[in-house]
Amino acid sequence: MAQVSRRKVIEGIGLGLPLAAILADPVLAAAAASELEDVSISTASGKKVKAALARPDKKNAPAVLLVHEWWGLNDQIKSVAREVSKLGYLALAIDLYDGNVTDDANTARAYMKATNQKEATETVAAWGQWLKSHTSGTGKVGSVGWCFGGGWSLNSALVTPLDCAVVYYGRVDKKAEQLASLNGPVLGHFATRDQWINRQMVSAFEAQMNKAGKQFSSHWYEADHAFANPTSARYDQQDAQLAWQRTTDFFKTNLSS
Repeated sequence: MAQVSRRKVIEGIGLGLPLAAILADPVLAAAAASELEDVSISTASGKKVKAALARPDKKNAPAVLLVHEWWGLNDQIKSVAREVSKLGYLALAIDLYDGNVTDDANTARAYMKATNQKEATETVAAWGQWLKSHTSGTGKVGSVGWCFGGGWSLNSALVTPLDCAVVYYGRVDKKAEQLASLNGPVLGHFATRDQWINRQMVSAFEAQMNKAGKQFSSHWYEADHAFANPTSARYDQQDAQLAWQRTTDFFKTNLSS
């Protein structure tokens, strides 16, 4: 992209384009993603892992850890992190695919299946602790993820005492004993036509959360899996906006100092 063109795009984003418009346009998403800072740390096993950080205007802000869909850490998720930072949070979009990104479903499925569970768990744990002790943070941290990342948003809160977690149509097949380590409430967004993350799974999770004495609230939308992704054929604008409002309200309630 030419420098002048890129500058105009970024200026346009700064004028307050809706998040959905940015996510749906590869050029806008790339421009928004370019504003983030690349950061890296080492996990407990010594593996170097990377993420993209968006800083808010204010100092001493609570933090949000974002986990990507099965596509990998693409410009879309980075753009969401940018939006989260504009709401006043230190926003960190982490990478569980070691830099791999795709827009092909078969490749994405292969990446997801190849994810090393132990390494990914150490990765979310390391980033969670990094955010909790960040010099620009308040020590309060929440998480959010979509699809593959929805399950890992929950996992993040299981291995680090996060203050809250948001799951967008992600795997929640956990037992009460696994949920004992949760430190804060969980919010879930689910779709009635989702054949994968279905009512049976979510109802079982709700029962296990109750058994563990943990707080869980869920919302169901007359939609399909990936309804919050503007690039998906299953995107539902009204439901996506409602879910996002509920998410930001949830963060405001649980991450305020």
